Amino acid sequence: MQTLRLNANNPEDIQKAAQILREGGLVGMPTETVYGLAANALDGKAVAKIFAAKGRPMDNPLIVHISKFDQLYKLVREVPPEAEKLAQAYWPGPMTMVMPKAGCIPDEVSAGLETVAVRFPSHPAAQALISASGLPLAAPSANLSGRPSPTTAEHVLHDMDGKIEAVLDGGACGVGVESTVVTLATKPPRLLRPGGITLEQLRAVLGEVEMDNAVLKPLAEGVKAASPGMKYKHYSPKANVIIIDSSFEAYKQYVNAHKEAGTAALCYSGEAPELEVPVVCYGREDDYGEQARELFDALRRLDEIHAKTVYARCPEPKGVGLAVYNRLIRAAGFEVLRLE
Repeated sequence: MQTLRLNANNPEDIQKAAQILREGGLVGMPTETVYGLAANALDGKAVAKIFAAKGRPMDNPLIVHISKFDQLYKLVREVPPEAEKLAQAYWPGPMTMVMPKAGCIPDEVSAGLETVAVRFPSHPAAQALISASGLPLAAPSANLSGRPSPTTAEHVLHDMDGKIEAVLDGGACGVGVESTVVTLATKPPRLLRPGGITLEQLRAVLGEVEMDNAVLKPLAEGVKAASPGMKYKHYSPKANVIIIDSSFEAYKQYVNAHKEAGTAALCYSGEAPELEVPVVCYGREDDYGEQARELFDALRRLDEIHAKTVYARCPEPKGVGLAVYNRLIRAAGFEVLRLE
């Protein structure tokens, strides 16, 4: 299969991508968070192709993308008042809501759960593609399962070239980590995956919002993932990643004392001159938004320099930094070394 590279700014290319989706094919789709691997969400056979292309376990649910709020009513059994409040505040945008699913949602999308996750993305190309296709689109990140998520069309082609019909090139993603996922199927609502909309922002609209234990810890054994991104290990480069939770001085001393062949550092901008190993930076220490935008590209660059062991600076888990921390601890398989 030849994967077409289409231009998100070309209306004819949008129509080509939409036709591929109507015919049951797969398209790499830009969004403001990461690139998604889109298929017709109402066609179980088309959705199954997503899992095959990614090598994704079938027990990991997908997010359905819409381009108008009214489309939500066809996908869920009931739209609760909380959903209307959140949508008014943060849609279109990097927030996904989980609600009891309608009968039109195939099990391939919901991984057999009685709920479905739905998002209204703000990226104009995503909205245009959804509208042109006339379909809700199921779209997890357009990468090989377990690898760092793609934030450019080049990333998608690196993982998916020859496996999907097309990628729609809309440039680099603005947010850089996947959407916030909040379930409204529990009382009170619960944050399942942090993202560009923070826990504090959710609470500002809804009041009480719990944070699921799996945000900061491995999913408990025997518990089904209620959202994408809750599995034990995700977003990983080929190297073994170890997070160092310490001051920069302690981090520097530790890394320089362990500078073996294949060792690299994943750290903040400006810290490279004091480290004696190859360095990849993922943003400034005080800029959580920049860290989010840079993280997945940085994890992919670690593969490019053939790193074997990576010592990563520990992000601060607050605000959008919680999303960065959540992704990085999964990339590290929850291996965190705390130094005094």
